[in-house]
Amino acid sequence: MSRIGKKPVPLASGVKVTVQDHLVKMDGPKGKLELTVHPLITVKLDDAKKELVVTRPDDERQSKALHGLTRALLNNMVIGVSQGYKKTLEIQGVGYKAEMKGKNLVLSVGFANPITVAIPSDVQVQLEGPTKLHVSGNDKQAVGEFAAQVRKLRKPEPYKGKGIRYEGEVVKIKAGKAFAGAGAK
Repeated sequence: MSRIGKKPVPLASGVKVTVQDHLVKMDGPKGKLELTVHPLITVKLDDAKKELVVTRPDDERQSKALHGLTRALLNNMVIGVSQGYKKTLEIQGVGYKAEMKGKNLVLSVGFANPITVAIPSDVQVQLEGPTKLHVSGNDKQAVGEFAAQVRKLRKPEPYKGKGIRYEGEVVKIKAGKAFAGAGAK
């Protein structure tokens, strides 16, 4: 049996859940989310214990995989509507900066023209100075995907470390040509 799947999903205070057939809707202080569950998996709401229980019909390979996946997605939804998710990106490099123009994020990261990125409706972006931005929202997947798309526009390069990186990300710096050739005499 799936170790993750057999754990019940505890509901945080202030989270309202409705389960109709294979549609699970959650409403909390940070917003609303919904998930359509695969037909093999059943989700039941236990009002007495304030938790969601996920079950599967058999021990087939696909059922086992969907069991753990569904439980993890439901847990992420509970955390999202109660606390929310947040990723912080740092921009490093001389002249590299970010600014907001309406519902767009404009990045100047060493290219000839600035890059304009449209911010999705389910994600919020706050700037902390020109070189730090916070991506937040209640959907873990949407927050992570948008942060990854922004980082992908200018990944940190290995010689000077310039580019967009996650907060706390360690970039290994390589030795350049001058250092590599100094020892070969």
